[in-house]
Order: sequence, then structure tokens, then C-alpha cells
Amino acid sequence: MRRYSPARVGRLLILLASSLLLCLVLLARSHWVQNPNQSFRQSTSRSGFSSNIYHLLNLTEAECRITFPDLTTDLDAMVALGPFTLQKSHGTGPLQARIKDGELYIIHAENINALSPELLQAREAALHQINRALITSPETLPNTVFSLNIRDQPYGTAWSYSRPAFAAPAAALPPIKRAFLMPHFAFWSWPLPSIGSVARAAEAIARIESALPFARKDPRVVWRGSARFNGVYRPTLRRDLLRATAGAAWADVRALESYEMESPGEATFEGGGDGGKSWAGTGKGEKWKQDAAKRSAGDMIFPERGLGSKEARNRIDGEDDDASSEGNSTAPMMIEDFCRYKYVLYTDGVTYSGRLPFLQMCRSVLLTPPFAWHQRTTHLVRPLFSSDLGLGTPLHENEWAFSSDVRKAWPAHYSPAEANAVFVAPDWSDLESTVSWLEAHADVAEGIAQRQRDLFVGRGYISPAEETCYWRALIRAWSSVVRLEGNWWRDQVGGSWNEFSLG
Repeated sequence: MRRYSPARVGRLLILLASSLLLCLVLLARSHWVQNPNQSFRQSTSRSGFSSNIYHLLNLTEAECRITFPDLTTDLDAMVALGPFTLQKSHGTGPLQARIKDGELYIIHAENINALSPELLQAREAALHQINRALITSPETLPNTVFSLNIRDQPYGTAWSYSRPAFAAPAAALPPIKRAFLMPHFAFWSWPLPSIGSVARAAEAIARIESALPFARKDPRVVWRGSARFNGVYRPTLRRDLLRATAGAAWADVRALESYEMESPGEATFEGGGDGGKSWAGTGKGEKWKQDAAKRSAGDMIFPERGLGSKEARNRIDGEDDDASSEGNSTAPMMIEDFCRYKYVLYTDGVTYSGRLPFLQMCRSVLLTPPFAWHQRTTHLVRPLFSSDLGLGTPLHENEWAFSSDVRKAWPAHYSPAEANAVFVAPDWSDLESTVSWLEAHADVAEGIAQRQRDLFVGRGYISPAEETCYWRALIRAWSSVVRLEGNWWRDQVGGSWNEFSLG
């Protein structure tokens, strides 16, 4: 029998142990990729997101697709349109930037004098978001050049916050063939005291939802906004809402005079440790914030356009007294308090409204006419059409549900057991009867509300991980179809984002 020296036996044991450890690591890695949601301890965190994985900013492309299977649905549709040639931006045209070897470079930026302070804040937030997605990527991202449109109105071929769902009247809007949808700037910061950021709101909403069962929520429908912000698709949408709910006991709907907070000088926003923004304030600001959070949900204030811009605020000089159900409201109220109601109303604005992702984090029933503007999360909405509820509405009043625009944009009608939102008539004529039906079918209403929160919070479709996954998917999708012609692009490397960010 062959004998081995103790030293050799020791080396063999070490080699065997190392091989076993390597196998275990590879097995664990394989299991994590195949079952990402089972590989982390499921818990509701302080930030309002339901799993540790939803905090990770460094997921691989494969891990992103497994964790968020519907992540690229809209991007895939844009890529399917085929290649296009990027046009050089001039003057007040959209910002253009280059991604090269994982670094961000600015080629063209609108003059700061051409943008409002709110638009400048949105532009800087978006660039911070892109840079964060680049520097946290575990994989090499393709080099490309892109156009960044931070205005409410999409134009040209660019990264935008919204895209028309319907074919707009030719005289009102030019056709938008491509608009690659991007995450809202609120994932970095929305410097309004009533909002702050998605992360701040998610944490506050989580506290509300953990303490307030659906059955104990305010049973009224709630909305705040300016009646003046209407788009070309539905130019009377908001005034129609105010008329339909005027004096109604089942509605807490008010027109706002202003988006300014009552004490704007007492609160500030400072950079947070997670790369986003978090609430901070002076002693007085902290007290004001705490007092504001305790006010009744009837005083909620929400921006109506994508930016809640100064231009927008200047346009609000009061509404007709007979158009509001409870008069005008200027008192500040935090955005999370919308979630204290069973039924939350969403209205498009001049284009999209930035409130949507915040409402989608609520365990509340989202009531809205069919979206006229696609946003990054609208493709995840599974609507129950009020026209399918048998409300006794005359057939001609349900024609909206079968119009060519609605059928093309929203071809699927979901059952009450599947839906996570409810579509109502654009003139709000069936809003009261829809709310009455939901109140009479409380289990259905709660199921719709629960499915909304389960999807956008429980499955992380509004989370830090999903946002960074999406930015990287956007970069890949765009780079696969954009074409740069001529020597000009080759010679324009651009200025470093690190320098540009310093102003």
C-alpha cells in the first residue's frame, strides 16, 4: 500500500477544501441568478422597498432582467422601429452627451439663461442619475451619444419623460415617432418641500401603509391641482373633474391657487448618503415638516406638470369658485398623504404629470381616464374599465372605451380580479357610479389597491435597483439603433461631466 507524507496529505486536503469551496460559491451564484428574490431575506425596509435586492445598484444585465422581467418592454418597442440618424443639437435644442469607456461627457448643453431654475435642477438630476448608473455598473456599457430632453413636451428623437399614447391632432403637435422613456428626475431629487425625492416619499408612504389598513382609509376620491393644466387631447379634463365633483360628499377635490409651501424658507434639501437626496432642515424647518405631516389629508398639494415649474406656478392665479368642490387650497401637505385615501385620482397635465409614480406606491385604487401620455411605468398598469362594470350607463356614454385611440393604446381589458387600476370616462361622467360600485365591492377595491402596491413596491418596479437597471438598459437599447454620420461626431468628445457638474 502506497504511503503519503503528512505534508503531501495536508496539501491534498487543502486542495480538496478549496475545490469544494469554489463549487459552493459557483452553486450559490447560479442559484442567486436563477432565484434572485429567494436569495435575499424578504423584509420591509425603512425605505419602503420590500427586499434587500431592490436597493442594489450593481445588478448585472441578466440579474436585472430576471428580477424585473417587464423592465425593457417599452424600450424593446422603440428598438423595433429600427435604426435612426442622430441630428446635431443647436442653441436651445436638447442636451447631447457622450458615453465613452464608462465616463460621461457633455457635448452640447442649453445656455443656463434659456432654462428656468426648475429645468436646470431637473437636467442636473438626470445627469447625476445617468452618471450613477454608469459608475455602479458591474459590466461594460456600450459607447454612444444621446440626446436628453428634460422638458415636459417630447420632441425629436431623444430620451424623454413621456410620449403620446394617442395620435395627436396634426395642428397641435408634430408626430413623435420615437421617444425613449427615462426615469423621472425625482429618483435623484425633486426639490419641492412637499416631495423631496422618490426615496423620501417611499419611506413616508411605507410608514402610512404599515399603520393604516385599507378599510380605515378615507373613502373619498382625492385630487389637488390646477384646472389650467390641460393638454391637446383633453382640453377640459381638469375643469370637467371639478364640475363632476362639486359639492360631492364622496370627493375631496380642490383646485390649487399656488404650489408654494406656506413656509418655503424653513426647509432645505441636502445630498443624501445614497447618492440621491434626503430631507434636512433647520430646527424650525424640522418642526414645520413634522407639523405639515400631521395636517389633514384634505390639504394635499401636488405639482401638476412634470416639473412644477415657476412658469407653471405663475399661471395659477385662482380658479372659478363654481368649478371647485371645496374651494381653493394653498396649505402645504406632503405627497405621501395622498395614500391616506382609498381612491386617488390621476390626471394628465399639459403632457404627463409627475405624480404618477408616487400614487403607484399607494395601497389605494388609482382612478384615471386612459392615459394620454405614456410614462416609464404606464405599461405595467392593468386597467379595469368602468364601462365593463355594468353600471347602467347608456351605451353612447361608453363610446370612449371603444374609440380607436383607446383601443390602440390600451387593447387589454382586465377583470376585477386582475386589475391594478381603474379607467373611467374622460369627462368623469361615471366617476361617482364607479366609486359607488367599488364601495359596494370592498374586497375588489382592496384587491386592486393591493395589487398596485405589490407590483410597484413589493416587486420593486419603483426602487433604486430598478431605476439603475433601467438606465443601463436604456443606454444599451439606444446605442443599438442610433447612427452617427459625418466626422463632426467623431471630433466632439465633449467636456467631462465631473467638471460640468461643478457649474
